[in-house]
Amino acid sequence: MINKIKTSLYKLSKNRRINVFFLFLALSFVILIFTKLSKNYTNTLEFNINKIKVPPQHIILSDSNSRLKITLKTHGFKWLKYYLEKPHVNIDFTKDVTNYKDHYTWYSTTSKLFLSDQLGDQVEIISTTPDSLAFNYDVNMVKLVPVKLKSEIRFKQGFNTDAPFKLKPDSIEVIGPHSLVSKINEIYTMPFKVKDLKSDLKKQIKLDFSKQDEIIKFSAKSTTLTGVVKKFTEGTLKIPITLVNAPQHAVIKFFPKTVTVKYNVSLDNFKNVNVNDFIVTCDFNNLEQGQTYLMPELVKSPKLVKYAKVNQKHIEFIILK
Repeated sequence: MINKIKTSLYKLSKNRRINVFFLFLALSFVILIFTKLSKNYTNTLEFNINKIKVPPQHIILSDSNSRLKITLKTHGFKWLKYYLEKPHVNIDFTKDVTNYKDHYTWYSTTSKLFLSDQLGDQVEIISTTPDSLAFNYDVNMVKLVPVKLKSEIRFKQGFNTDAPFKLKPDSIEVIGPHSLVSKINEIYTMPFKVKDLKSDLKKQIKLDFSKQDEIIKFSAKSTTLTGVVKKFTEGTLKIPITLVNAPQHAVIKFFPKTVTVKYNVSLDNFKNVNVNDFIVTCDFNNLEQGQTYLMPELVKSPKLVKYAKVNQKHIEFIILK
């Protein structure tokens, strides 16, 4: 069956009359298309607006107009081009607009010539809608804001850091309209999570601009998080108790005189921690009525240590006189 069809098509292709018919049919179609495209047509088309040569101290706000409807008359070839690619016109902010206090205005009555220059000699502009366009603007502002880390970092047991992790850059410039930039006080990183961390960290993290207006510019799009991770060990020290806000002229007996403070510290700094680095107090101002014991509070510990806490909960006391 297939072979018969192939044979029939081959014989058909050899028929000169049929070939001539199809040739004339194709030529007739091409002539018809050219005839149609050579005629003039009137229609309304929406043009995008390119804002050029905007003064650097001003920034056009996102709520400004960005489209213009133009009714024009031109030949079909031109219309074909418009339909194949989205048309646009340029508005030059050094000569095509009028500058008011907080906005620029473009008027169609004074701009037909400039539109004709851009659209070409073969295009007749019938009308434009709207007859004017307002471009709201604000004064550019540059503000330096801190970068905040949004993270969840968990160390492997026995590891930690004795210095805060660092961001570089730790602040960025925010550039944009004063009305928007003045409300931005910090920029957060994208969420960063790591667990069982036991080695030094160096990680580039993107900044989160999801809640910011697209018109705002930033001096950086990411920051680098770095930190030194060390092996930690547990240490304990006996720290003497200091009484504060005790009744004047009273003789007070209390027990015990010292408490155990437990803390974590890096192996590098284990020998650098001593008793004088800690202060534990019992404050009589914190006593509630009828309470017969004091509560020790760790009020000072060195920056080198982590998770320092007092093991003793209650300190017994007696006021003799």
